Amino acid sequence: MRTDKRGKGYVQPEPPRHSLELPAAEVAAMSRAERVARVGQLVDRAQELVDCAVTELGRDKQIVARAVLFSGGNDSTTLLHLMRELGIVTHAIHANTGIGIEDTRRFVREVVANWGIPLIEERPPVSYEELVLTNGFPGPAHHYKMYQRLKERCLDQARKPLGVHRSRTLRALYIAGRRREESERRSDVPLYEPDGSVIWVSPFAEWTKLDLNTYRSEHDVPHNRVADLVHMSGECGCGSFAKEDELEMIGDWFPEFRAEVERLEALIAHRTDIPAERRKWGWGAYRGRARPPRRMGRLCSSCNVPRNVGTARGGYGYPAIPLGRAGSVSGEAA
Repeated sequence: MRTDKRGKGYVQPEPPRHSLELPAAEVAAMSRAERVARVGQLVDRAQELVDCAVTELGRDKQIVARAVLFSGGNDSTTLLHLMRELGIVTHAIHANTGIGIEDTRRFVREVVANWGIPLIEERPPVSYEELVLTNGFPGPAHHYKMYQRLKERCLDQARKPLGVHRSRTLRALYIAGRRREESERRSDVPLYEPDGSVIWVSPFAEWTKLDLNTYRSEHDVPHNRVADLVHMSGECGCGSFAKEDELEMIGDWFPEFRAEVERLEALIAHRTDIPAERRKWGWGAYRGRARPPRRMGRLCSSCNVPRNVGTARGGYGYPAIPLGRAGSVSGEAA
């Protein structure tokens, strides 16, 4: 039995249609015509999942908003396009983490403006700069804290403009692009689940990357150049799971991001109250074996921690213990 944010247990109902989830290898073995036909079924399934979420979890409640969580990555852009095509979306929500690539934020604003979708852009109550000035730059074990401080709190704040903050009678849908194929951690992503006054829905849960590419090839879905160039959405560059030389790679394409990181590094360069390694962005990549996070947020996907690694206690502001090798970059994959 799962529990919602308030600890109440529930059993997720099974949608009426059988699952369309297939291994990526099986989808890759299909012909082009078969993949297009499959995507047509997945589109119908997406509509069905939204309807089921409303029926099963919004019973006796008024659904006042259907918001797509729009990071600016190519996957979430595809989701926004689909929800617009189906006439479902009423709002887009973007978490402005304060440490992202500005081109992504511009892309987000341009897309919603062109499509006539109201944008709710929220900023965290405590900025990334304030967190760095207090504890230094985060490493792998601090990833969940960064997600919580920079993204989750923005999503919580968005409930107010949607009109469902602490409401017992009103509900908003948070439509997210989470896919079970993305990682071990997402392999059991629920199709829909309650979270207080919000109902989370994952219409892409059963889609593979190839399914998304097939959909994009059949529709005029805009591409974010950030995702195309650096293979992540670019809305969050906290550095928790940065790779070696990642800052240089991003900086070659987007020098303003590197300049912002270097500005923050300079602010704490001589702070003896902060451990020396934490005065450098992305320091976890240079430790050889980095500690895996104890918890991951709902929208964490491509911060790829290896499977079957141990867990350990700790949080932002406490030393990391080497247990496993860190994986990929932060943020949604392209």
